[in-house]
Amino acid sequence: MTSSSIDPVVLRLLDANLDRAREGLRVAEDWARFGLNRRDLVEPLKDLRQQLGRCHLPEYRQARHTASDGAAGLAHPAQAERLNPQAVVAANCARAQEALRVLEEFGRASNPDLAAIAETCRYRLYDLETQLLADQSRRQRLREARLYLITSEVPQMFEVVEQALQEGVRLVQHRSKTSADGERYQEALALRKLCNRYNALFIVNDRVDIALAVEADGVHLGQGDLPITLARRLIGPDRLIGVSSHCLDDLQKAQDAGCDYLGVGPIYTTPTKPGRPAVGFSYLKQAAANAQVPFFAIGGLDLSNLQPVIAEAGAAAGFAVVRAVMEAADPGAATKELLKLINRSY
Repeated sequence: MTSSSIDPVVLRLLDANLDRAREGLRVAEDWARFGLNRRDLVEPLKDLRQQLGRCHLPEYRQARHTASDGAAGLAHPAQAERLNPQAVVAANCARAQEALRVLEEFGRASNPDLAAIAETCRYRLYDLETQLLADQSRRQRLREARLYLITSEVPQMFEVVEQALQEGVRLVQHRSKTSADGERYQEALALRKLCNRYNALFIVNDRVDIALAVEADGVHLGQGDLPITLARRLIGPDRLIGVSSHCLDDLQKAQDAGCDYLGVGPIYTTPTKPGRPAVGFSYLKQAAANAQVPFFAIGGLDLSNLQPVIAEAGAAAGFAVVRAVMEAADPGAATKELLKLINRSY
C-alpha cells in the first residue's frame, strides 16, 4: 500500500503515536541512566527507541497538522499527582505501551512491519518496566553502608555477628566454603533473622538457591560463579547482586551486566583468599575513578592498615572485613573502632 492511498487520518495517528512512544521511552531511559545507574536497562530502552525511530517515515511527519488538532496540549489533573520519579516512570511506560498498541492496530493494514515491531517493543517494555520500578529501598540502604562484615567459620559465629550488629554494622554476608548444604542453609536462615532484627542487609555468598530459600537481600558472586544476567533472572529485580572484582575489566563487565555493588581487592594479601595476589592500591584508584555503583575495598583490612586505604579509596567507598571482626578478641569493640575510623574520615 502506498502512502498516497493511506487515509491521512491514519498517517497522523501513526506519526503522533510514534512520537508518544519514543518520548515515553526516553523518560524511562534517562531514569535508568541517571536515577538507577543501570546500563543494562539503558541499552535495551535505547534500542527500542531507535527501532521506532527507523520506522518514523517522512510521510508520517508530513501528515502532521498540529493546528487542526483540537486535543493538542490537553492536560489532565493526574499529571500533577506524579510527585516522585517512580510515578513519572510508570506514567511514561504506560504512555509508551498505549502508543505502541495504537501503532499495532492502525499499522497492520498500512505498514505490517511497523505493527510487528511495535508489538515486539510493547512486550519487551513490559519486562523492562518491572525492573525500572523495582523496590529501591535495599539499594538505598546499600549506599548508606560503610562497613561490610563477611562471616567466617568461627566458634560462636552468631554471637560475634550480633555484637557487630549492636555496634552499627548494617551489611552482613554469610560466607561458608566447607559446610554441607543443610548446615549452610540453617546458618544463613539464622543470620537472616538476626540481621532483620537489627534492620541490616543480609547477603549470601555464591549460592543463589540459598539466598532465595532464606529470603536474603541478595547474593554475592565471584568471577567463577553464575553469570550476573542469569542470577538476576533468578533472584528478580528487587534483590541485590554483588560481584568480586580484581581488575578494571572485571569492574566494567560487572557494571555493564547490572550488578548492584562491587568488591574491590584483595587490597592486601589475605588467608581468606589463598593464592589470590593482592591488587594493592593501583586497582583501588581505578575503581574509585570508574565505579558507578557502590564498591567495597576488601582483603586483609583491619585497624592497623585501614587508614591509607580510606585515603586512596575516596568518599564513595565502603570497606569489607572478615578477620578484623570475626577473629577479634572483642568483636563489638573492634567494630566500634572500625566504624569510628571510617566515619571520622568522611
